[in-house]
Order: sequence, then structure tokens, then C-alpha cells
Amino acid sequence: MPHHHASKPPSKTLVTGVVLFYLAAALAMVVANKWVLNSTETPLFFLFAQLVIAVILFVISDALRLLPDRLTFDLNVCKGLVPMVSLSVIGLSFSNYTLAHVDASFYQVARGLVLPLTVLSSFIVLHARPSVKIGLACTIVTLGFFTGVFFDGIKPSKVGLAFGIASSAITAIHSVVIKRSLAVVNGSALMLSWYTNLLSAGVLLPGVVLVGEAPGVMRLLFGDAGAATTAATSNVLSTFLWGSLITGVLGFLMSIASLLSIKVTSPITHMISSAVRGVAASFLGMWFFGDVITSGRASSIAVILLGSIYYTWVKHEESQQASKGADGAAGSASATGRDGRGAYERVNMEELDLEAAKHKEDKPE
Repeated sequence: MPHHHASKPPSKTLVTGVVLFYLAAALAMVVANKWVLNSTETPLFFLFAQLVIAVILFVISDALRLLPDRLTFDLNVCKGLVPMVSLSVIGLSFSNYTLAHVDASFYQVARGLVLPLTVLSSFIVLHARPSVKIGLACTIVTLGFFTGVFFDGIKPSKVGLAFGIASSAITAIHSVVIKRSLAVVNGSALMLSWYTNLLSAGVLLPGVVLVGEAPGVMRLLFGDAGAATTAATSNVLSTFLWGSLITGVLGFLMSIASLLSIKVTSPITHMISSAVRGVAASFLGMWFFGDVITSGRASSIAVILLGSIYYTWVKHEESQQASKGADGAAGSASATGRDGRGAYERVNMEELDLEAAKHKEDKPE
């Protein structure tokens, strides 16, 4: 049966359609997120609203039988997902804070250490020793990050950089935890996405109060007490509601599209499409928000993307060589058991998609 599937690759039309949709949705997410974060003082409540909308869409899709798997809710599964959900909430929150404090065109630079930190985490926690070529790829990406930090003509926000580095570290740890989490939901990336959205929304609600956003939420929804509602106040609420709706819908669609992207594209195609998205996001930031792309910033993005693509190519080659040297399913499992390539790419739900690819590779071929 596995050889039968291998003999029928997806059509070029399907591959092109999935990649283009994933690119468009991811770009729209960055632009819509920045659009709202520029005007709101409640970034965590904004994230909560996104998750709630995604959960509602999951429930509607399940009721209409549009999903390949039926959604369930099991307390034992919830307990097993506590570490992953905790990291997911912290990582997404820090990502939002990063985007709130830096330009959209600088966002990829601020989070540029995801790959090196992921490889480091795998080495420390999983004792997965990286090859020399993988080390070189991480070095290239790290140089790209510091190029953006020290040679950008516009001094970046220290707060934004701190959140970017912190969110990168959380993403790296998350990539180590998520494989165990996939086992909790029997390897279903769709179920993992469902539980992640649902549980993250539940965790974020009290978090909004704990970080002191409650007064801001009240002002957002009801305006200042005793003050007349102004056009500016109404505009902020309108931006928040539309932004939440757009990003919530896109987040849900991306969780579905990412599964298709994994199934119909190779890891290299997926990473290259992510690289194109990163470059396009920078130009959209310049177009929509007046971001200035200096030579230092452009060089930083280019070097980070170069290192990321090289990393994906090296992991692909290493996996192919190990697979050829092994016999049958055991050889395939051995080749992919130390493969961490899926861990690099993350935008708002993006950690899930390539980690699902990693899980897929762990299955015997």
C-alpha cells in the first residue's frame, strides 16, 4: 500500500493551489495581526478572540462532517497535552508581543533564532547530535540574526527583540515536546490543532486578567466610563473585531491547509514557500505600514533564509542517505528518528504544521 501511494504523486495543479493558498493565508495573517496590534492595547485578548473563532469554526465543520476526523473531548487527552498547550500559549503570546513592538518587515529577523535554538534544544534534551553541515546552517542563520540586530539602519526595539528571542526559545522547546503530544492524540495533527486551539483559549482567558488587560478590554468594548463614544473609539473596536474575525478564520484555514501542504509538497518545497512568504511579508510591511527596509535588514532576512533553506536541504539529503542505507521500515524509522527539520518554521499556528510532517516521517514507509 505505501508503494501504491508513492506511485501516484499529487498533481501539479493541486500542489500549486495548496502552496499559493498557504502563502496567501500566512501573509494575510501577518498583515491583519499587525493592523490590529498597531491600534489595540490588549494583544492577549486579541489572541484569545482569534482562538475562540477558530474553535467555533472547528465545531461547525465537525457538525457538517467537513473534517476527516470527528472531534472529541477527552480529559485524559487534555492532561497529556498540558505541557504542549502551556508552551503554545506562551509562545503565541510572545509572538504577538514581538509583532506589537517591531515592524512587520523586522518580525522575521526578531524571531530569527528559532532554527539554531531548536537544534540546540534537540541536542540537549534528545541528545540528537547535529552534523557539521547542520551546524554550518545554524551558524549562517545566527549570523543573519545578528546582522539585522547590529547593522540595521533603524535601531530595533529592545523589548521587541527580547520577546522575539524568548518566543524563539519557547518555539524550540515546543518542537521537542510536540512529538510526544502527537502520540497523545494518536498521531492526528488535526486533533492536536483542535485541542491546542480549545485549551489555549481556556488558558488565555484568565491570563488576560492576570496581565492586567481587563481594563483595556472594558475600554475597547464599552469605551471610557463617562466619556462620549468617539469615532476613534468606534474605529478601534471595528478594527479589533474585523481583525479578530479575519485572523481567526485564516488561522483555522491554515491549520487545514498545512495538513494538505505536508501531504502534497516536499519539505524543501514547504521551506522555500516559507522563505518566499518571509520576503513577501517584509515588502507588505513596507507597503501597508510604511516600514523602511534598510540594506542591513534586507541582508539579514536574506542570510536567515539562505541558512534555513540550506538546513532543509541538508536534512533532506541526510534522510535520503540514511533511508537508502537501511532496509525496509526499520531503516526509514532510523533515518527519521533524528530528523528535526520540521521544527524550524512557525508562524501563529505554524509550529504545528511542520511538526506534523516530522511525525509523518517517523511512520514506516
